[in-house]
Amino acid sequence: MGGNRPDHPTGSTTSKASVKRDLRQQLRKALDALAPEELAAKSAAAAQRLVEQPEFARAEVLMVFLSLPTEVDTTPIVLRSWQLGKRVLAPKVSWEQRRMIPIEIRSLTEDLTRSELGVREPVSGLPIPVSLIDLVIVPGLGFDGKGNRLGRGRGFYDRFLAHPEFRAVSCALAFEEQVTDDIPAEPLDRPVDMLITDRKVRRFKPTGPRRK
Repeated sequence: MGGNRPDHPTGSTTSKASVKRDLRQQLRKALDALAPEELAAKSAAAAQRLVEQPEFARAEVLMVFLSLPTEVDTTPIVLRSWQLGKRVLAPKVSWEQRRMIPIEIRSLTEDLTRSELGVREPVSGLPIPVSLIDLVIVPGLGFDGKGNRLGRGRGFYDRFLAHPEFRAVSCALAFEEQVTDDIPAEPLDRPVDMLITDRKVRRFKPTGPRRK
């Protein structure tokens, strides 16, 4: 994520940035080609697969992304979490600090707004310490078989996953069409621990309990 960072002007990085731009275009086209009913069916399958995993069962506090139209819909995950008594957080972008702040949400219809990126986020709320989060559900445009992630180029999730107090399992949620052979990784990019799609679960690191 963040392929065109000005603080990495090397030739290698420039080449990786170009590859990432091309990949983003290809992946957007692949997502746009999916019919609405196909998106809905794949989305439901991916969400169901996630809530069946032990990492979800163990999580008492989880942070979810509030989906864009071409992303897996996290609504069933949020509703299931509330049914089980889990605390659900959503990221709020702080443009001044260039970071995401985890805010607890108790509704998917109230107290939400759209950010400058067009993403739904909490209007306000009490920030929750990163160290208390057990599971973070991560969006992205693409992923490879090593857990590397291609985001939208802003770097927000990379910075969040690199937080010194981060102890959660990072679980990407995507369509199988978003899985590609290789995504070039840069020094500040952060891979995910696991990836769940409508077809399968991939684990890249041990994801057992991480409480200190």
